[in-house]
Amino acid sequence: MDLSRSQIDKDYQNLIEELSDPEIVSDLERFEHLSRRKSQLELIITKMVVIEEIEKQISENNSIIAAGEDKELLSLASEEQNILGERKRLLETELEALVKEQTEAEPKTPTLKTAAIIEIRAGVGGDEAALFAQDLFQMYSGYARSQGWQETVLDSSPTGLGGLKEIVFELAPSSKKGENNDVFGLMKYEAGVHRVQRIPDTEKSGRVHTSTITIAVLMKPKQVKDLKINPSDLKIDFFNATGPGGQNVNKRKTAVRVSHIPSGIVIASRTERNQLQNKENALAILAAKLLDQQQFKEEFKVAGTRKSQIGQAKRSEKIRTYNFPQDRVTDHRIKKSWHHLEEILKGRLEPIINELQESFAFEEN
Repeated sequence: MDLSRSQIDKDYQNLIEELSDPEIVSDLERFEHLSRRKSQLELIITKMVVIEEIEKQISENNSIIAAGEDKELLSLASEEQNILGERKRLLETELEALVKEQTEAEPKTPTLKTAAIIEIRAGVGGDEAALFAQDLFQMYSGYARSQGWQETVLDSSPTGLGGLKEIVFELAPSSKKGENNDVFGLMKYEAGVHRVQRIPDTEKSGRVHTSTITIAVLMKPKQVKDLKINPSDLKIDFFNATGPGGQNVNKRKTAVRVSHIPSGIVIASRTERNQLQNKENALAILAAKLLDQQQFKEEFKVAGTRKSQIGQAKRSEKIRTYNFPQDRVTDHRIKKSWHHLEEILKGRLEPIINELQESFAFEEN
């Protein structure tokens, strides 16, 4: 890779132009490659900008030292030069390592079809449901860190009390050897309705409330040859992003709404302050939903009505209860309970997911 700033900027601008082409969504493999490459170049450019700022400070200090007019200022400039020089060397080493890593990783990184897109939505229970949606997001974030996975928030709708009306995020496999990269294979068991029973902080009488959260787990398409998105089937709108209480987060129309006309699927993405990034996020969610629809139809044709009904139930059935008064989590599908609820909500999901894997292994085969 050419390390010159001008070439990096040129490459980045070319990527932006290609990603802005409506036709790009018809080639998911190319779209995924360009999106990944864009993120890599943004990391490199950020590092370069910091180095350039340091070089500017070093040049200004050199001018002060050369003038030699103010002894106190001269002493400060000389002392700062040593600090700036060391920081610049460190950043340059990091930059070289980053460029080398991205250059070598591109052809060697295997195409993994196990990245997952998770949707968490508050159901029955109002503010308490939204607060528990936040708790479950933190639980999955903790589990993802323990597995070495990468997490990217694609869209979210926070509430004024610190909860989440909904959040959509991606969990991607790590490129490191030895890490568990079967993200979708592990997370698919989380799809369904999660019920929480606890006393809300706002409950003065000490009464236990029951709320529900709905979770969908979608496989993120990667090089899915049969999944094509026709640009003419998309309607893309831009609008102002809003935060808790409905206030405008920014004055520019950075939020994106993508409507897929044939399926009726509508995706909104407003998390990023960058219109193009929000568009990428929305298209990633759309592709995952279209793949999910396609797989469901294929399951119905191949395996018949019963298996399709099982697959549909994953989206709507009550699968798990989190009972705070009894410090217990119960999975209703396998009729098994675990204690130490607080630890589970920190991401200690291995015992539950491992048990589900073993229980469903026979049925899935």
